Amino acid sequence: MKRATPVRLGIIGAGLIGLRHAALAKSNPDLELVGFAEPSAAAMDRVKPFDVPVYADAVGMIDAEKPDGVVISAPTQNHMEIGLACVDLGIPMLMEKPVTEDVASGRRLIDAAAQAGVPIAVGHHRRFDPAVSTARDMIQNGEIGRLLLGTAIWCQRKPDAYFDVEWRRKKGGGPVLTNLIHEVDLLRYLCGEVASVFAKTSNGVRGFEIEDTAAILYTFRNGATVSVLLSDAAQTPWSWERATGENPDVPRMGLDCFRFVGTKGGLDFPSNDLWRTPGAEIGSWSDTLERTAHETPERAAHRDQLDHFGRVVRGEVEPRVTGADGLASLAATVAVFRSAETGAPVEPEYRLD
Repeated sequence: MKRATPVRLGIIGAGLIGLRHAALAKSNPDLELVGFAEPSAAAMDRVKPFDVPVYADAVGMIDAEKPDGVVISAPTQNHMEIGLACVDLGIPMLMEKPVTEDVASGRRLIDAAAQAGVPIAVGHHRRFDPAVSTARDMIQNGEIGRLLLGTAIWCQRKPDAYFDVEWRRKKGGGPVLTNLIHEVDLLRYLCGEVASVFAKTSNGVRGFEIEDTAAILYTFRNGATVSVLLSDAAQTPWSWERATGENPDVPRMGLDCFRFVGTKGGLDFPSNDLWRTPGAEIGSWSDTLERTAHETPERAAHRDQLDHFGRVVRGEVEPRVTGADGLASLAATVAVFRSAETGAPVEPEYRLD
């Protein structure tokens, strides 16, 4: 049911994800898109169809349009500065991932927001995918027994033109911070907090300053270990986007890119096919296994995330992914760089437990 007064929403940053949020806001009767903050003149043609004012900076947009909440989809290096400005102005924010560019700046932002009582929701939108909730329930309810092992793969080749943008060739612009952080957040949500990270990275395909390939071993506080293969230089059918069709620019293949292994069975994810020995609490290698399929409802994670943020702004719910939660995912992701540099396992600099 449509609410009497929609939440006034501002968008800070008119890149691809900012425009997606804007389109979703326009189609949501409980939200009112009131303006953009975007310094680039090149973005003017992109925002023109939305027929709202465009300002050169976030504070100018907030002062003029008085939004109830903002989506921050600006470059990551600007997240802390813009976020602190929103805290000072008392504006709830949906901060695109990663929450900030490093753990220190993330601590500063979430501490300031907590002290001021300003909500931060972090844009790890996959937590709004119905398959994620189903998998989490199955793992936490012990349907595969004690979680022992897992694998995750994100390997798909980005086109050469993707790297025409300079920052994508520089430190912080590679697939670890851009793509792996999604997998890490899912793994934390499904498996618990990360205890240690052991990683090897390479830039051997393109030779840029950034990595193009990585192999990572995550050990969790509950004792489970998950291996992750990552590359934006490999053309394969295994990635979240190809598994789910979430990104309209990436053809759906429907092959699972995660597997979880437990003492009682295994789980393919995101299809959520569950493998157990029928009629036995715990089977053995001489037993057959039976597959139980789970239907996934309609996927609309970005839509549901933005609708949820509107409820956060109204004070109806707490953020599903808080600033602290987003910071823990960032810390478990950037630990890859420290491990690769030292050649040894490292602990995340921040976690929730």
